[in-house]
Amino acid sequence: MAAGTCCSPETPPARNLLPGLAGRFRLLLGLVAAVILLVVAGEGLGLLEPVKGAVPLPIGAALVAAAGWPVFRGVLTAARRRQVTSHTLMTLGALGALAVGDWVSALVVVFFMRTGEAIEEFTVDQARRAIKALSELSPKLAVVIRDGTEVEVPIGDVRAGETVVVRNGERVPVDGVVVDGWAAVDQSALTGEGLPVEVGPGAPVYAATVVRQGYLRVRVVQVGPDTTFGRVIRLVEEAEAHRGQMQRLADRFSAWYMPVVVGVAAGTLLLGGGPLAAAAVLVVACSCAFALATPVAVLAAVGAAARHGLVVKGGRFIEALARTDLLLIDKTGTVTLGQPRVVEVSALDTGSALDVLGLAAAAEAYSNHPLAVAIRTAAQERGLSLPAPEAFEEIPGLGVRARVDGQWVHVGRPDWLEVNGSASPGEITLAVAVEAAGGPKPCGLIRLTDSVRPEVPEALGMLRAAGVRHIELLTGDRPEVAAVLAGRLGIPFRAGLMPQDKLAVVNDYRARGHTVVMVGDGINDAPALAAADVGIAMGAVGSDLAIETAPVVLLREDWRLVPAAINLARRTVRAIWLNLLLTALYNLVGLSLAAAGVLPVSLAAAAQFIPDLLILGNSARLIRWRPG
Repeated sequence: MAAGTCCSPETPPARNLLPGLAGRFRLLLGLVAAVILLVVAGEGLGLLEPVKGAVPLPIGAALVAAAGWPVFRGVLTAARRRQVTSHTLMTLGALGALAVGDWVSALVVVFFMRTGEAIEEFTVDQARRAIKALSELSPKLAVVIRDGTEVEVPIGDVRAGETVVVRNGERVPVDGVVVDGWAAVDQSALTGEGLPVEVGPGAPVYAATVVRQGYLRVRVVQVGPDTTFGRVIRLVEEAEAHRGQMQRLADRFSAWYMPVVVGVAAGTLLLGGGPLAAAAVLVVACSCAFALATPVAVLAAVGAAARHGLVVKGGRFIEALARTDLLLIDKTGTVTLGQPRVVEVSALDTGSALDVLGLAAAAEAYSNHPLAVAIRTAAQERGLSLPAPEAFEEIPGLGVRARVDGQWVHVGRPDWLEVNGSASPGEITLAVAVEAAGGPKPCGLIRLTDSVRPEVPEALGMLRAAGVRHIELLTGDRPEVAAVLAGRLGIPFRAGLMPQDKLAVVNDYRARGHTVVMVGDGINDAPALAAADVGIAMGAVGSDLAIETAPVVLLREDWRLVPAAINLARRTVRAIWLNLLLTALYNLVGLSLAAAGVLPVSLAAAAQFIPDLLILGNSARLIRWRPG
């Protein structure tokens, strides 16, 4: 089978979103402008009057009914349910025009009703395109090894435990673990990270990522909607359901807005404005822009964020992020890498530091303790050849002893080996000893520490510049360890906290009126993440708990996404307020002109969806958003 048959990476649709959106927007704007010019010319030059006289009113009314029936039917259905829709006002306006014999204006109203309906669908669809573009990246087929043969099957037929083959240039179709091969994997579709990640046997890989170089055999763990990518898509699609306060405000406004418009139309009629002026009031006021102002902006922001490894689960979390004034952060795995590393090796006798490290790494060969992994990694980085131990024993809480090249080597706590190896705050010291006639003879010390993520100081500076006044470290670690880290970052801290203690801190700050954002790794921080106004889970790829619990998920471990999320939220809220302001100004001007008799029914119909276009153009700017 040719490479790329099942999962070859087409150019991600999201990257072509902006040119396509701009072209469609210009085409739509041109069409609307042309129709409005025709209506204006017809009204101003009296070109519509001969048409009215040439066609009898019953035939004109029949044309109006036929052209507008799909919309009229919806209005009647809503009326039976005692509901009022945006088309109710336009229908009343069209009926008003028919009542005075102006079937041409009524037909123009119907035309723009249908056109406006299409505009609204287009507006929302454009906001959802970034989300649709993401879902299209998920492979539909996979190459599975069955009975020793490679078989291409639909992704829904792949089962956990099977082995799939992914070649150079193909998308990984499942979440799984590499069992054979090596590759550089482009994870940008999932994490937004530009540089490929090198993977080999034992490494996890995720659906929708791309093998840019190499060949992999992957044991299937999750398929389809159960993959990390599938869950992200589902959460982004569901984000529309998490309505924010601003959307509820728009809904409440719409509830009393229509009765006010009917009152203005009635007043216009009673004060001598005439039935056509009253009909124009009803028509010009029926725009759906208030209802669209918030969801279009939210959808655009959610889609743009997802393309860059940032999942936000709805409008209410965007609004809360925009109000953030207090940030609480976990330590291990969040501010620090959660991966100890060797910072110094020293010899206590005539041997060298490399000899000490080599002995320790060989003795730790069969241990999976994080400190053992760090020691072995340091030895490998220095190119040391490590003999396999002939015997191995792990002593819980103390260390290990192993027989290496015929001698017993001990690696563990200094007090266990009777060595003065006190550690500085934030560091761990291990002693290395070789069995001698009188017992273990110390030969060296190894100092290890957990590293602060390199981008954290920059990210904290960006947060302070954004007006986040209080940033605090919460950790279960010892006070002396937390003090060193917090001092390095210039923030206050609380140490020795259990998960329930972190939850209490979050609740206390919220009770004081703060908008609290909690950043954690989604494991022992789950209660605090759920209780905060916004919980942000760091590096959640492959973590079911983090993805499901936190309202905001960072799919790559980059602290700069935290201030980026706040920046996007504030831009989105500003866009929503501008949408609402544009709509309010339009309605104020439109209602005034219609009530004064300046705006005829046909032009009122042509103008009623102009706010929709303004909202689309304003909200489309959010699709261009990029972190930083």
